[in-house]
Amino acid sequence: MGDKAKVYAGYNLMILIPVILLIALGLLMVYSASNNIAEHRFGDSNFYLRKQVLFCTLGIVAMLIARYIPCTLYKKLVYPLLLLSVLFLSALFVPGLGRRVGGAYRWINLGGFSFQPSEMVKFSLAVYLAYSMSKKGTDLELFTKGLLPHLLVVGVFMVLIYLQPDLGTAVIIGAWALVLLFVGGVRILQLLALLLLAAPFFAYLVWNAEYRVKRWLAFLNPWDDPKGIGFQIIHSFLAFGSGGIFGAGLGNSKQKLFYLPEPHTDFVLSIMGEELGLLGVTVAIVLFGVLIMGGIRIALNSKDLYSSYLALGLTCFLGLQVIVNMAVVLGLLPTKGLTLPFISYGGSSLVMTLAGIGVLLNISSRNSS
Repeated sequence: MGDKAKVYAGYNLMILIPVILLIALGLLMVYSASNNIAEHRFGDSNFYLRKQVLFCTLGIVAMLIARYIPCTLYKKLVYPLLLLSVLFLSALFVPGLGRRVGGAYRWINLGGFSFQPSEMVKFSLAVYLAYSMSKKGTDLELFTKGLLPHLLVVGVFMVLIYLQPDLGTAVIIGAWALVLLFVGGVRILQLLALLLLAAPFFAYLVWNAEYRVKRWLAFLNPWDDPKGIGFQIIHSFLAFGSGGIFGAGLGNSKQKLFYLPEPHTDFVLSIMGEELGLLGVTVAIVLFGVLIMGGIRIALNSKDLYSSYLALGLTCFLGLQVIVNMAVVLGLLPTKGLTLPFISYGGSSLVMTLAGIGVLLNISSRNSS
């Protein structure tokens, strides 16, 4: 059977079908979650929906382009991609270029458009790790050739992202890189030693910033400050609780009525749980599960190590982002501004995620040829 049984006209259906359905679900939920806010802010209930349709269109174009670009081309561009990512992250601190949102400089303004450089970083690091790990082979077991050089490169990006400040994204990128290095052959004892050394440093960074301490306290017991730092997660709980199994019905959310802040972005799953219930959330989880399994299958069937690591890297980050977002809205992790792929409102994340899907489709087509 293999990949050929799931490919139609050069497109892996185990990837393409879940992506199309998730995009459709995302458009539905973005409109439902944002129409009241959009009407209040702009006098146009379709404001966010129209922008999301534009983002989807750009993302699908990026996916189709990436589908036909040989993934081996990225190996030749690995260091320019890394350099460009560093330049974009550095540009965040240039007055007039970096845009401050929620107390952090995470967006760059260019000609009326804004994008998040951290989204490009994910792709650049996926290409770099795939290229470097496939080239080193069994030498990854050696500390000086395996963990150390990759730690230094990934560490540069983690520091730049932390300085925005965005500790959460920096930690997620670090965790993702460690997973890939473990799969590539870096010894588990080296990774455990690194985690033990990093733990107190991470604790220091958390307790050294008052707003991070408040987030952790809200995570541990949001009801200590229900009208302050615990407000968002409490209303997320209320959304899920009131949705039950079948939900209140599309468009019937109460929490989106200026209770749950920005319900169309990071906490869109809460609105889905309220309107579509456990059943709707389960459908989304199944679609993500099929997509992630499809990506892993592509990685396992790849004809060379580089393609395998690249497919695995893109798939792992997608899966990690889904898990973290869902864990946050369910109160299993501290609040972190991370979108739910394909479903949350936003341009940079959607376009880059769909471009990554295009790379997966390209690798899959090579596997089945």
